[in-house]
Amino acid sequence: MVTAANAPGPGAGSAVLDGLPPLVDHHCHGVIRYEPDPGTFAAFLTEADRPPAAGTTFFDTQTGFAVRRWCPPLLDLPEHCPPEHYLARRRELGPDETRRRLLTATGIGAYLLDTGLSGDLTGPAETAGAGGGTGHEVVRLEALAERTAAGHRGAGTADAAEEFAGDLARAVRAAADTAVAFKSVAAYRHGLALAPAPPGPDAVRTAARDWLGAGAPRLTDPVLLRHLVWLAVATGRPLQLHTGFGDPDLRLDHADPTLLTDLVRATADTGTDLVLLHCYPYHRQAAYLAGVFPHVYADVGLTLTHVGPRAAAVLAEFLELAPFGKLLFSTDAYGLPELYAVGSALFRSALGEVLGGWTASGAWSAADARRVAAMIAAGTARRVYGLPDDGPPDAER
Repeated sequence: MVTAANAPGPGAGSAVLDGLPPLVDHHCHGVIRYEPDPGTFAAFLTEADRPPAAGTTFFDTQTGFAVRRWCPPLLDLPEHCPPEHYLARRRELGPDETRRRLLTATGIGAYLLDTGLSGDLTGPAETAGAGGGTGHEVVRLEALAERTAAGHRGAGTADAAEEFAGDLARAVRAAADTAVAFKSVAAYRHGLALAPAPPGPDAVRTAARDWLGAGAPRLTDPVLLRHLVWLAVATGRPLQLHTGFGDPDLRLDHADPTLLTDLVRATADTGTDLVLLHCYPYHRQAAYLAGVFPHVYADVGLTLTHVGPRAAAVLAEFLELAPFGKLLFSTDAYGLPELYAVGSALFRSALGEVLGGWTASGAWSAADARRVAAMIAAGTARRVYGLPDDGPPDAER
């Protein structure tokens, strides 16, 4: 069983983290199975989609420095060793052993993995198996719609649109039987300023006919994106929504979570929880939404990895307004197992620093700090996603 004791990070020694349960990484991605060359490895350290500027390297970022701080000791190297030494050691060990060492050290006990990205990536069971935990699937709605449309693409007829709409509704219901949650990347495809009400059948069919007839593989139509959201809401499974920063495929000003306010209001009585992902630099806005709407939750996954030693400040800012049972841990790790190790280490370090400081000041009791730490680390995610307290759920993915 993975425990907190073997996880990296100075926060692991803080009294407020004593007895912390195995982490639930409620949003993450698969790991590459192959050994990356130096350029490919460095590209995973950034949200940029192009090579670095001449004379620079992606290792010279907070993420790059964090990898060199936390990961070398797990591969028998000194902290902050040069990148070339680290990558050479990685090649010696090979991708399987590297993955096993790094994931085992995270203290993560459950991985809720978004399977919507393409490439030679590990799935939920394989990722979790390397770290000694359990794996569960999060279904990306837009990827599901694009797979469903593959058999209809190019047929811009009313009949094709009708058939696609029926197939899509069935696909979402079927996915809900096995997945622990859905995820939308509407922030990338259109932006979060979606009309709040579910679109009517005629609007859905018209949008589907136009999309299928155009033969475009990528779904960007706001009517269909909104339709997907409401199909997912109808299942009762939690719905994760990308907000805040990401790669250049989005416009950051279109990813402010407050743009979802009308949709949040419209879904308030559906029984479906909404989980805002990443949020930075709008994490205070996300905290506000989580504070005033009972069915809204949020995380600062991805953010902590990218802000490095400022992680404690960002975490403290989120906790200014958000109820303490509304924040969830995630790494949003993708591609490199190093990002799991860094994400979990920075989370522990930041959580220990923030809650330890508040306890030392007398603002919090030590008992309350330990209780809140356990909620953020695992307890809230287990409640929101219906995971049992111990062991895998009845339908492990």
